[in-house]
Amino acid sequence: MKRDIFQAIADPTRRAILLLIAAQAMTPNALAEQFHSTRQAVSKHIKVLTDSELLKQEKVGREIYYHLNAEKIGEIDKWLQQFKALFEKRFNQLDEVLHNLKTNEK
Repeated sequence: MKRDIFQAIADPTRRAILLLIAAQAMTPNALAEQFHSTRQAVSKHIKVLTDSELLKQEKVGREIYYHLNAEKIGEIDKWLQQFKALFEKRFNQLDEVLHNLKTNEK
């Protein structure tokens, strides 16, 4: 079942998993060691991230390694860009107001 990427990143544990995997590919056991939860709980988070296509898996021997799917992360970035543009515009307007206030005080 394909899941929404924004539902997947809504959970802080899943965001932490993404940060860990962004640094290097990891196995479920290696990920579970990073958290104060069971291997099964971490596996459920991995499943949500995999179902949302934020993670890709690669089987190497008996181990499964999870990698970040940069294309899906790009979708999040694309969505955030609209807010970045809006906030930059508002901060520029605020800078103008502050500059005008300073100029008028002199």
